Amino acid sequence: MMMINDTHSQLRQLSPQDFAGFGLGDVAYVRSVEVDGTLAFAIHAADGTPLSVVAERDLAFAAIVQNDMEPVSVH
Repeated sequence: MMMINDTHSQLRQLSPQDFAGFGLGDVAYVRSVEVDGTLAFAIHAADGTPLSVVAERDLAFAAIVQNDMEPVSVH
């Protein structure tokens, strides 16, 4: 129980900037976009930074996994 309390206390001391950085290098999300009238899929870092746009959803997920990140779909 002591370890949980220590972790909880440490998390309470995080700044908003520290909290926003969680998962930054581990998670990327995919959302559908329209490019020149065609459906495409944009890949974004966890903080919203655009990384790439590809033609197929499966390709977007594969690119994320290939770069050792966890893909997440945005609806």
